[in-house]
Amino acid sequence: MAPGDNAPPLSVSEISNLLKRTVEDRFGHVRIRGEISGFKRAASGHCYLALKDDKALIDGIIWKGTAQRLNFAPEDGLDVIATGKLTTFPGRSKYQITIESLELAGEGALMQLFEKLKARLAGEGLFDSERKRALPFLPRTIGVVTSPTGSVIRDILHRLADRFPSHVLVWPVLVQGEGAAAQVAAAVRGFGAMPEASRPDLLIVARGGGSIEDLWAFNEEPVVRAIAESVIPVISAVGHETDTTLADFAADRRAPTPTAAAEIAVPVRSDLLASLGELGLRAARATNRAHSLARERLDARAQRLPRLADLLSPQQQRADDLGERLRAALGLRLADARGTLARASGALRPAVLDARAGLGRERLARLRLEPVMLERITTRAAERLAGLERVLAQLDPDAPLQRGYARVAAADGRTLLDRADAASEPRLLLHFRDGVLDVVPADGSTDGPASPPARAAPPRTRAKAAEPRQSSLF
Repeated sequence: MAPGDNAPPLSVSEISNLLKRTVEDRFGHVRIRGEISGFKRAASGHCYLALKDDKALIDGIIWKGTAQRLNFAPEDGLDVIATGKLTTFPGRSKYQITIESLELAGEGALMQLFEKLKARLAGEGLFDSERKRALPFLPRTIGVVTSPTGSVIRDILHRLADRFPSHVLVWPVLVQGEGAAAQVAAAVRGFGAMPEASRPDLLIVARGGGSIEDLWAFNEEPVVRAIAESVIPVISAVGHETDTTLADFAADRRAPTPTAAAEIAVPVRSDLLASLGELGLRAARATNRAHSLARERLDARAQRLPRLADLLSPQQQRADDLGERLRAALGLRLADARGTLARASGALRPAVLDARAGLGRERLARLRLEPVMLERITTRAAERLAGLERVLAQLDPDAPLQRGYARVAAADGRTLLDRADAASEPRLLLHFRDGVLDVVPADGSTDGPASPPARAAPPRTRAKAAEPRQSSLF
């Protein structure tokens, strides 16, 4: 029997657990450099990836809490340094690294990530010059997003006080390290969400100089998008003159230093006052010059105008001429009128009037009315009168009374045709052929005692035909 053959066998689980403890005890803290491959983020928030070089590959996992604290977004192709511990996964007989922190491996990797993110955001148009807005000439309020304890805010306030004292609102944020990008993006969006009456007219996003790692928060995508989408014009003043971040490309204006950002934000007050004074003097000189030139032109034109006497002398001469002509015309008109009056008065002499009167009497004496014409006129007039009498007899409202009818009238003599009209009258007059009867309606009432029966009026009789009619002259 071979040595060791009587050793008790181990189960798969037992050997897997022994390997797991051995690996974790031996490699409890390791730092591994490699290129990210196969990165994916699960719905649970955990991240799975593989680190590889040109000869080997190791799986890795980043738990959700650790992934939320990363300073950059992992993606395939990045050269990183992962810190954590090795462990095994017995279910698949594999080993892996549980990553507790992840950092980019050197400045070259950061620049590679910088260029890659820059190209992607530029492709979306976030850096286009058409998106840039003009800065306000003299902002009333300036918002500053920076650290409240650094020298940057003091430099900005000091420079603003020297150039043009302005109202400044400071939104304190972290400018590097974990959570800095989120705070800067929230500050930019927070200023934009303020009420328009209290909202700053201009924003300055500022930070002092440093390495690319120190300035990396201003290369993060949330910060770049917040600056590009800001409703307020933004000046980016991150780092020194040689430092460049993606925030500089997204901002409406880039300043090489925070102090330069303050100089860009406001003009020099003393220069403005001097310019205003110079413009005032120029305006006054221009006004005086225009006034003097206008006076010279007026004097020159006034000298070329004719004198008043020269303008009025022809009119005066014409008025005198018309006056003389008027007097002569009035004399001629008066003589003509006198001749016309003399001729008219000559026709009114007594002898002429007597002759005309005698002639008229002779013509009147010759006129005689012939009997035949008079009889014809009289006959026609009699016929027309007889026709009118017949029409009158037919239209007489009392004619039917001779046949047994009665006519109902109101107290004022109006003939009533409807029962409703008769019922509304306090008294009624009933006309018969032999007289009038005064009655009161049965459903009516009067203010005083009932009137006594009216006396029968004598019947109206027509004029006797035998009576002679007045003859017409026609």
